[in-house]
Amino acid sequence: MSRPDPLIAVGVMPLLRSLSLARRIGSRFVRVGSSSSLVSFMSLISVAGLAFGVSLLIVVLSVMNGFEREVRENVLGIIPHLTVSSEQDLSTEQWTSLGATLLSESDVIALSRVVTSLGVVATPTASRAVALNGVDIESESFTRLSKYAVSGSLDRLAESRWRVVIGATLARDLGVEVGDSIDVFSPKLTPNPLATMPTFRSFEIAAITRVGSEELDAKLITLTLADARALLRMRATQSAFTLVTQDVLVADNIRDRLSSKFGDAIVIESWTANLGAIYRNIQFSRSIISFMLWLLISIAAFNLVVSLVMIVRDKREDVAILMTLGANTQTVQTIFLWQGAAIALFGIAAGIALGILGALWIGEIASAFEAATGVVLLNPEIYPIDFLPSQILMSDIVGIAAGVLVLSVLASLYPARQAASLRPASVLRGD
Repeated sequence: MSRPDPLIAVGVMPLLRSLSLARRIGSRFVRVGSSSSLVSFMSLISVAGLAFGVSLLIVVLSVMNGFEREVRENVLGIIPHLTVSSEQDLSTEQWTSLGATLLSESDVIALSRVVTSLGVVATPTASRAVALNGVDIESESFTRLSKYAVSGSLDRLAESRWRVVIGATLARDLGVEVGDSIDVFSPKLTPNPLATMPTFRSFEIAAITRVGSEELDAKLITLTLADARALLRMRATQSAFTLVTQDVLVADNIRDRLSSKFGDAIVIESWTANLGAIYRNIQFSRSIISFMLWLLISIAAFNLVVSLVMIVRDKREDVAILMTLGANTQTVQTIFLWQGAAIALFGIAAGIALGILGALWIGEIASAFEAATGVVLLNPEIYPIDFLPSQILMSDIVGIAAGVLVLSVLASLYPARQAASLRPASVLRGD
């Protein structure tokens, strides 16, 4: 059995003893007690400042993560990533050939036939302009829509003709529920010897969905492909293809690639035409707000410097006695670096706990604030969702904790060096 190198043991053991001594003394200095109420207050302010900054940063990043998740999974769960249509009347064979070409693209994972048009829905007491969306009940888009049903079932759409699915906001505005009937008017007009009549049909409401986007919940209605063709009096099998891509962020690249392949004969629209600006604003706001909050944490770190400087002044005699007893400058620096790290750890722990609680309850807090003040935080006419979402990521918490700890240790360097530069003889003489 090999024996440890005595030279290594001689070098390592004193270092470990020095670190242990610095840790014990630094921990005691954190608890300065009643001997200096001002120093205690400054230490408390440092901990509170770091905790506030950390918690606020966690809440804000969680809200930004929630916004991004809702846009990616919910709003884009209904809105197609790409829509491919033609300004010409294509035959069934041409649509089939176009669909096969689109599916050959490696980034396209699903393709659905749709019929889209503008229209009007009406009841005896109200009417609203809507977007008609005729879908194939066996398509991916229909399957994705079913998970947003809050009343009724989308399966009823396939059980019988002349049934429709509407959004929760539209149902509220029209004052209807599942099982009620609404009149759906198409832009096509019916010639009549006496007067031109609008084309419309009564539909039974099969289900009500809620996506969380005012634009979708108030203006989109879904019906079967066959019913949409009949209502619009279309001979063509469809009016467009909707595509789902592997990554929504590369939809524009796929659009450019397909546009160069098909030319002007095919019109390709990306989801970024409607929601791209909002998505980019979320990313930009995340960066700006994170930067401002890190500045707030830097101010809290400056308070830590002030607190440690005052502790150094308060403990000058203790430091001088330690140096007289044989503590070197490295040990003294380590004491105050450990003290700064300990204060930072207290602040980080409190901030993480408060931040997680705030992120978990931010929706309820926002709702209570709106109810108490009447202020609408998220105007559904501006934002793609009308509630405050939140998603806590462990990577954010770890990154924030590591960044604040490093920043706090760096802030402790100046007070630590100031303590190590004390001259024991001058301090003990009272100079």
